Amino acid sequence: MNVIHRTRGMTQAEFFDWAEAQNTRYEFNGIVPVPMTGGSLDHNRIALNIYVALRERLQGSGCTPFGMDAGVQTIGDAVRYPDALVTCSKADGAARLVPHPVVVFEVLSPGSGRTDRIDKVREYHAIASVRRYVILEYAGIGLTVLARAGATDPWIATSLMAEDILRMPEIGSEIPVAEFYADADLADAPPSN
Repeated sequence: MNVIHRTRGMTQAEFFDWAEAQNTRYEFNGIVPVPMTGGSLDHNRIALNIYVALRERLQGSGCTPFGMDAGVQTIGDAVRYPDALVTCSKADGAARLVPHPVVVFEVLSPGSGRTDRIDKVREYHAIASVRRYVILEYAGIGLTVLARAGATDPWIATSLMAEDILRMPEIGSEIPVAEFYADADLADAPPSN
């Protein structure tokens, strides 16, 4: 790994320049790059299903979905790449960070549970615009939804299963949970159409 070793660490700008030259994906903890684990095909299917479901529902709404290559600045200069997110702010196409994300989605993988359920809960809470953080299970159908009304309000957690609907009033959208898992090779996944 070609990490720049300095006592002060990297700046966010140095990270972006460095990351463009790498063959693998990294997030940035505000000091050094952190390697991202590769996801399974089901992880990728679920992430794409999220994006497609959001895109279909949000066209013309003023809100825009982004996929797993869209960065979000969290605490300090740290940069995360959620599996999907939605912003209702104008986003410059040349920018490296999505402005004012409102809803953030992370699909768990075997090695990401602690980071997604603990570290990112704190980090996404630090972003004043984020109103909903949705964590999707990878081995079976299930969502943990963390929501808040205001920037400083605590998260309120809800669990959703295959028969439930994810309601996101902050972006004016509702999506059946099972839709996120279409075509995934899971025991409790819905059959393909």
